[in-house]
Amino acid sequence: MMAPYSETELPAKQGLLQRMWKYPALEHYVRLVIIISLVNLGWLVYGMTEGNWFDRNHLDLTSLSNMVIGNFFVAVLVRQQYTINFLFWLATRAPVTWPLSIRWHLGKIYHHGGLHSGCAINGSLWFALFTGAIIYQKMHALSPVSDLSLWSTLGIIGLLVVMIAMAMPNIRKKYHNAFEASHRFAGWSVLILFWVQTLSIASDQNPTQPLWDFALQTPSVWLLSIMTFSILLPWLRLRRVPVEITTPSNHVALLKFNYGVTPFAGSSMAISRSPLMEWHHFANVPSPDEPGYRLTVSRAGDWTGKLIDDKPSHVWVKGIPTAGVANIEVLFKRVVYVATGSGIGPCLPHLLAQKLPMQLVWSTRNPRKTYGDALVDEILAAQPDALIWDTDELGKPDMVQLAYAAYQAFDAEAVICISNQKLTRQVVYGMESRGIPAYGAIWDS
Repeated sequence: MMAPYSETELPAKQGLLQRMWKYPALEHYVRLVIIISLVNLGWLVYGMTEGNWFDRNHLDLTSLSNMVIGNFFVAVLVRQQYTINFLFWLATRAPVTWPLSIRWHLGKIYHHGGLHSGCAINGSLWFALFTGAIIYQKMHALSPVSDLSLWSTLGIIGLLVVMIAMAMPNIRKKYHNAFEASHRFAGWSVLILFWVQTLSIASDQNPTQPLWDFALQTPSVWLLSIMTFSILLPWLRLRRVPVEITTPSNHVALLKFNYGVTPFAGSSMAISRSPLMEWHHFANVPSPDEPGYRLTVSRAGDWTGKLIDDKPSHVWVKGIPTAGVANIEVLFKRVVYVATGSGIGPCLPHLLAQKLPMQLVWSTRNPRKTYGDALVDEILAAQPDALIWDTDELGKPDMVQLAYAAYQAFDAEAVICISNQKLTRQVVYGMESRGIPAYGAIWDS
């Protein structure tokens, strides 16, 4: 099987105009950010001209506040686990008889994070305008603005600056734990301050109106309420659960859970040893014939290394199983899975479920020694024709070439790659720049 795969030559890439849309800089995630920004820009222009609510002599705090809350509402809701599952469910309703060009784009549903980023960025920009407006009104006594309204506003803008700075790709990657903690605690603080600010400004502008009446009549209060519930919901499902951990090698831990939850194939769960500080997401591997699920964890940093070495008896879980990128497989008649190392973990539930014909290409070092005979035998039972490339014996392969060779030999419609960020981008762009639908995680969570 190895010879035909290694001898297959890659075709030429498409022309510049065709493949420019396949560059990571113009991926669907980025396009969503641009679309959201253009919509917000259009609304700003409208407000400064036809809307007559944002000019030098008329600074309408209510209109500005609605734009802020509206953007943050979408940013929060699109990250909610139930929303994510619904978006994946909706996108994968398309039958395989639809044109491939339509299914190709529907498969990019996992780029929904572009809505989160676009709305968060634009919501922050609107809030900067809001902050300027409230300071201006305070200085010129255009309307009553209490100290509480002013200081809660300044607190929010300060926290938003910290969150945006920590979310910058280079900082986020280098200081991921600090990014996660700042996003969590600053986000909670911003939500509390939004409540304080909203009710304080309402009291400033309508001192005789009961706050309860104001809350019932104000859309932003309803949106804040939904946002608050959405953020709380995963934490309401927080629990400490037992886990069985086996380590076929010092590089890998296999975690087994059975606490009454059997997730759907292709979902992920977040686990933690200190729930307020650090969470890690892993793909669930449910077995077709037994309850519970498994996780495959590779040594890739201090947290995973400590988990492998310590083998805790319990860990924390929260939320519900959430759809992952490979759930888009059902949009296609036949797919090729390309995995490296522990990327086999997210692929395994799909290989076991066998919802459609699929071909596995797995590159890893000494698979039986690293992952154990039981896991490798389970993979081969589900995929007898799998190409398993042992990098200790054969060296590192050209994964783009292997992916294309498997795609061509298997007569597939799409390629799904589960690997590290650099290689995933290489494979996805290598395929799409040649006119082949390809998918892989985008590391936006």
